[in-house]
Amino acid sequence: MPPRRLLPLLPWLLAWLCLTPTASSIAQVGVEVEEPSSLRELVPAAELERQSSQEYRQLLQEARSKGALAPSNHPQLQRLRGIAQRIIPHAGRFNPNAARWKWEVNLIGSKQINAFCMPGGKIAFYTGLIDRLKLTDDEIAIVMGHEIAHALREHARERIAKSQITELGAGLLGSLIGNGRYADAFRFGGDMLTLKFSRDDESEADVVGLDLSARAGFDPRAGITLWQKMEQASQGGGIPWFSTHPSGENRIAEIEAQLPRVMPLYEAARQRRRP
Repeated sequence: MPPRRLLPLLPWLLAWLCLTPTASSIAQVGVEVEEPSSLRELVPAAELERQSSQEYRQLLQEARSKGALAPSNHPQLQRLRGIAQRIIPHAGRFNPNAARWKWEVNLIGSKQINAFCMPGGKIAFYTGLIDRLKLTDDEIAIVMGHEIAHALREHARERIAKSQITELGAGLLGSLIGNGRYADAFRFGGDMLTLKFSRDDESEADVVGLDLSARAGFDPRAGITLWQKMEQASQGGGIPWFSTHPSGENRIAEIEAQLPRVMPLYEAARQRRRP
């Protein structure tokens, strides 16, 4: 029983406790995502990361041979790596395995408006994306968060599994799984750079990317200006990064719907970063 002198205050104390966020509710602030599809288990993650790393090395070597790979002291590359350093520490929220990834960020000189993050944390931006759209740091963070989200949510792994199921057929796949030999049946020859994700994957990457960039202290409202720029640039056509994604109008609507969830993360991050 509380002391008699505190009894008149008890209703007020109970009301205050009900209105005060608990540790568990604070931990749940941010976007919500569904459990990843179990289909991805059909594709060994280690093998996919190995192949992705190999393709990434080949891409960098080709860019280097053409004089298109930015050196470490390139201002735009340093800018990209600084943004990544703020986003990557929050990646574990969506995939604990990200802590062991050997993250890389590189910049390739090209007029292409494009960027990607391969499984295992291999990131590349093309100068055309930054220069032609005149991206701010916040807008770069939105793009980077989106591409990182694809890797964290293992969309490539799931898409390859679905493709292999289609090719092999349900009966053959079932017999392979029954014999414990399914891993050998899956081929990883598909080019990761041309892999197209589903509309659901893209929407999920948008949402997770907003969460990551907000936690890193980048304004999630930049997603709106980013897609406005993308739509304007797309009117001339020939933008691979845009053509494989849903319409900008729908993206902006989804971003606006998610802002109430991610703006508190952004404001909290800003407070922490203040001197």
